[in-house]
Amino acid sequence: MRTHYCADIREEHIGQEVTVAGWVMSRRDHGGVIFIDLRDNDEIVQLVCDPADDIASHKIAEEVRDQFVLIAKGFVRARGEGLENPNLKTGKIEIVTKSLIIENRSLTMPFELDDERVNEEIKLKYRYLDLRSNRSHKIFKLRSKATIAARNSLDKQGFLEVETPILTKSTPEGARDYLVPSRVHGGEFYALPQSPQLFKQLLMVAGFDRYFQVAKCFRDEDLRADRQPEFTQIDVEMSFCKQEDVIGIAEKLLYDIFSGCGFNVPETFKRITYGEAMEKYGSDKPDMRYDLSMVDMIDIFARCDNEIFANLAKDSKKNRIKALKVPNGDNIFSKRQMKGFEEYVRKFGAGGLGYFQMKEDGLKGPLTKFFTQEDIDAIIARSELQVGDVVFFGAGEKKLVWDYMGRFRVFLANEMDIIPKDTFEFLWVVDFPMFEVEEGQTKALHHPFTMPCLDENGAIANREDIEAIGSIAYDIVLNGYEIGGGSIRIHKEEIQKEVFKLLNIGDEEANEKFGFLLDALKFGAPPHGGFALGLDRLIMIMSGTSSIRDVIAFPKTQRAQCLLTAAPSSIDETQLDELSLRIRKLNK
Repeated sequence: MRTHYCADIREEHIGQEVTVAGWVMSRRDHGGVIFIDLRDNDEIVQLVCDPADDIASHKIAEEVRDQFVLIAKGFVRARGEGLENPNLKTGKIEIVTKSLIIENRSLTMPFELDDERVNEEIKLKYRYLDLRSNRSHKIFKLRSKATIAARNSLDKQGFLEVETPILTKSTPEGARDYLVPSRVHGGEFYALPQSPQLFKQLLMVAGFDRYFQVAKCFRDEDLRADRQPEFTQIDVEMSFCKQEDVIGIAEKLLYDIFSGCGFNVPETFKRITYGEAMEKYGSDKPDMRYDLSMVDMIDIFARCDNEIFANLAKDSKKNRIKALKVPNGDNIFSKRQMKGFEEYVRKFGAGGLGYFQMKEDGLKGPLTKFFTQEDIDAIIARSELQVGDVVFFGAGEKKLVWDYMGRFRVFLANEMDIIPKDTFEFLWVVDFPMFEVEEGQTKALHHPFTMPCLDENGAIANREDIEAIGSIAYDIVLNGYEIGGGSIRIHKEEIQKEVFKLLNIGDEEANEKFGFLLDALKFGAPPHGGFALGLDRLIMIMSGTSSIRDVIAFPKTQRAQCLLTAAPSSIDETQLDELSLRIRKLNK
């Protein structure tokens, strides 16, 4: 239907007859001569409909409105000096029409394309129109290019792409499962996979050695800007490997993805331990594009005259007192602002927020009266304070302080506008704990198939203190987002059973939920490990958008609804009967 895409027409085509097709982005009538901006895949070309050249096409052009679908034939000519558009690839030429066909008409658009002020719900309801925008086309070209680069990279490194089931068994992996009722087996359910975790381990038992998959995953959890109920991950697993082998593959993959999309990134990434990340940044996914790191002050505060701080400092294993220095903060923030920061951290459970200001004549602030001059000097030295600096203090239970001070660090960086733009800062976080204890319940920090750290006898190390048990697990962080993670897996049945026991999963429950995996481990399972990258989140960062919904063709809202198709929706009684289901409405 066309001889060229709009973007392909250049000065070398001047004088040639071409046929183009696309949507009308704008129509302008300049004293009888009508100009039409026509866009196809991702570029605009200008059509000129002049009655002096062709009355028939000009008459049709009078009917044309925005977003009409046109097929236009004409001759390419130069726009002329002073009329060129440097913002377009086709800005030096235009097409003088000799034939114009309105292939399809359009209703008035419910919103202007590329208008950032449009309500997101409206955009999602008419997602097929929002996807017409230049911004969306750029995002999905980037996503396609990144996915192809990932496949090519892993293929060159000897990985085999294998698909794993979408309809599978419900197993506890940290979030709620999406369940699918079985018509054939009434009263029984499939689950949609939260990840291909168990199947990729079985592929290692099968001797596939190196596997990957661009996998669709599903989790029924509370949503936010960077989370969706269905998402895509680049899933990778390999046999006979150690942590360094896996990290090397992941770094090569990410380098190939970014360089394939035109970005310059390093070939190897920085590393810190989980403990260092939490103690210095209050997060296991710290944004390393700026500093603002915390230092521990609990030993100094233990000597102060403030009873609250002194009592907290008595238990340095359970509690933390952290200092966060803001260079030149005294000249950036007013006292009123600094007092207002306390309200911010209180939203996350903080009891308060102290601060000192470094003046020409020494450290000032409401807390200085509780310290000797020697301890004030120690605070200045440890915080490395200079005149004009402000240092904030958070105190309380360890995990609580990590959380609100970590959030406060990000908050301050945004307030001061010190986060570099168009920069990619990768970071490996390694040496995660195997378990965490919340409200008396022991949970696997990554997942229960992660290899715990073993002692010289091959037994789980530090098992007398469950939160001190380490694991061979690692996360990859980019600009403060966790974009992927993985671990070396448990490949021995006895270790897997021991981990289940520590998680209070008995033999009967373990066999019921994971029996097929435990059986497989008895048949010569090799040492293996891997990782998964969140493709949606990765593209979100690469494209510079702040919402994961922008990089998914047909996303859900934060209430897990599709406004385009009105899903989820009720089904009729016949379908319910076929599935052996009955709906019982609960009183809320």
